Amino acid sequence: MKIIRIAVLTCFAASASAWAEDDIPALWKAKCESCHGADGKAQTKQGKKHKVDDMTNEKWQANWTDDKIKKIIREGSKDKKEMKAFPADKVSDSELDGLVKHIRSFKG
Repeated sequence: MKIIRIAVLTCFAASASAWAEDDIPALWKAKCESCHGADGKAQTKQGKKHKVDDMTNEKWQANWTDDKIKKIIREGSKDKKEMKAFPADKVSDSELDGLVKHIRSFKG
């Protein structure tokens, strides 16, 4: 019986995580959109209030490497406290990769 419970829990955890990784737009909407906007332009109430950068800007895209984007998502911002950290228990590595691809899709 114990083995069956472990197997069921393992399958449930794997399927829940796979669903989240496949739905990056929903993840963006839940965790990022209130400040960065649906389109990455940061033209939201919070984005304007905190002077969030426009991610569609060519210069922004060039200056922010994938590793730099991943780091600020993982660790948050020391300069802008509103940008909270999303450690691995909140955003998986594959979700993090998906968010970077999503951000790159804002490019011009």
